[in-house]
Amino acid sequence: MSKSSSTITSGVTDAPQTALSPVEENEARFAVESWADGFFAINARGNMTVRPDRCAGREVDLLEIVDGVRERGYSTPLLLHFGDVLETVLGDLRQAFDDAIRQHDYRGAYRGVYPIKVNQQRSVVEDVGRISGGMGFGFEVGSKPELLAVLAMTVEQPDRLVVCNGFKEDRYIEFAMLATKLGRMIVPVIENLEELELVLRHAERFDVRPRIGIRVNLNVQGAGRWASSSGVKAKFGLTLAEVLQAVDLLRDRGMLDCLQLLHCHMGSQMNDIRQVAAGVGELTRIHAELHRLGASVEFIDVGGGLGVDYDGSQANSAFSRNYSLEEYASTVVHRIQSICDERNVPHPNIVTESGRAMVAQQSVLVFDVLGANRFEPHRIPEDLEGLRGRDGEEPARPLVDLFDAWRRMDAENLLECWHDAESARAEAVNLFTLGYMSLEHRAEVERIFWTLALRARELATSLDPVPEELAELDDLLTDVYFCNLSVFQSLPDCWAIEQVFPIMPIHRLDETPARRGTLADLTCDSDGKVDRFIDREDVKRWLPLHELEAGRRYLLGAFLVGAYQETLGDLHNLFGDTHVAHVRVDDSGKWWIEEIVEGDTVREVLAYMQYDPTLLARAIRRECEGSVHRGSMTARESREMVLAFETGLAGYTYLEPDPV
Repeated sequence: MSKSSSTITSGVTDAPQTALSPVEENEARFAVESWADGFFAINARGNMTVRPDRCAGREVDLLEIVDGVRERGYSTPLLLHFGDVLETVLGDLRQAFDDAIRQHDYRGAYRGVYPIKVNQQRSVVEDVGRISGGMGFGFEVGSKPELLAVLAMTVEQPDRLVVCNGFKEDRYIEFAMLATKLGRMIVPVIENLEELELVLRHAERFDVRPRIGIRVNLNVQGAGRWASSSGVKAKFGLTLAEVLQAVDLLRDRGMLDCLQLLHCHMGSQMNDIRQVAAGVGELTRIHAELHRLGASVEFIDVGGGLGVDYDGSQANSAFSRNYSLEEYASTVVHRIQSICDERNVPHPNIVTESGRAMVAQQSVLVFDVLGANRFEPHRIPEDLEGLRGRDGEEPARPLVDLFDAWRRMDAENLLECWHDAESARAEAVNLFTLGYMSLEHRAEVERIFWTLALRARELATSLDPVPEELAELDDLLTDVYFCNLSVFQSLPDCWAIEQVFPIMPIHRLDETPARRGTLADLTCDSDGKVDRFIDREDVKRWLPLHELEAGRRYLLGAFLVGAYQETLGDLHNLFGDTHVAHVRVDDSGKWWIEEIVEGDTVREVLAYMQYDPTLLARAIRRECEGSVHRGSMTARESREMVLAFETGLAGYTYLEPDPV
């Protein structure tokens, strides 16, 4: 059944067909039930809703929230954070491992840690800390600034496990040892043997017995887009020979008991559970060998890698995963348990760093559409006389051939006529380039060709199968919807690694979308676009969209964008951070805004680039005064120019349309 069909069949030849409502059609069209994991749905009014605990009785209207934020003076683009969704996701992770531990009679504990590199925004990290404290979760840091931030945010929380990854110089390790002196549960993970020497030196200096971790390079390589970041050629970690050197060094110093954590990196967004099992198995074998050598390692850290099902296909693809959260937890627990039992080794505590899976679902980016370039049919002359130029010149042969293809085209000779049209257009372009065709005739070629293409796409739907060349018309004839956002700032992974996110209208979903389009952003870069969209079978090159209506806003939402997008965004064309609204929902389904973090102003982004806004404003005032003195501008006009400039410096970097 095509996605635009209004009926559904049961698979029985003579079974009655049941009509679907437009809302139900759109649920299927945008695969909402597949990727939303129960957190998002479409209500009877055709608006997207958020269900913080997956319960329909506690849902809020996304459009209502956006309107509420606008009433408070903040326009789109707007990033919405839902702390209640975050709480549910973290609880799911905790529950999945608790269930697996109980089912397998595992005798160790589970300690999740949040890698703040995934989303370093203060409000997000604070939310994770507040929510996960009672769940026994800690933090992972990968740099000195991240370590200092986490140390300050976990004051009077000595039981929070803090895992320190990344390259470490003397100062980084000094901070870690001082934190140990404070009684913190902090574990510097050794990435090279020089770091171990620094840890031992500062431990002696401050008279502490530190908890030490080592990261080992596994032979097993991860799966998915980031597979190359793991394996024996991974960026971080010790070889097995270096692991033995570290063990010998610690034994010689009488500090082998300080080796308390074994760590690995299997990759991000692991899409294949078999690779997860293989990596955990190899890591556990190393753990058992360390135990044989006298190192009673307390924690086994399997790193990150728990994938997010961005397209809802639950498949072994770059944008999905072929396993559930419960299967992931069970696989990790069972694999560690079986090897430890085989080797008669105590079960270690399990640590995961599943940052992407922790925070991706809590964030929704909402942005407005500003306008569109659309493919529309043109009126074609009835005969060749209508193709004459303004001076009565005869139409060139390619134009005549194209007109003939248009007149002859029907379902029976569709492919032949399409080939003739392509050839005629290519010849016309060549003639115009050489100066043998007028601009009027060249424009007529374009009008006839694209009108013919639209008709060809329509006729192709009656063919079975549709020839590949005609199937490509769906991609060729997509509209371009211009959107009030910067892909480089808010969806950088779309540009950098061709990541696919669920994107769809957040309202008008009680109407059937009549257009197919790609999205273009505000930047002056040709890469500032989104032309890859989720599809249950494959990546789709267009998005179903509604007709734009004069005087009516059209809002789109990008979902599951809470991981990495805020951290990786840049200032292309000086478009800065968007406004961020932290939304909470009470038990009755009423929402309120906990905090609004204002987006960057023009003044702020200029300052980031070392411009002095005060000096810029002073230069404009000076020029205006000169214009008044020369008589080319009145004093009132000068004042208006200065006021407009200073107001612009204080304004949002994005377009601020008039209220509708």
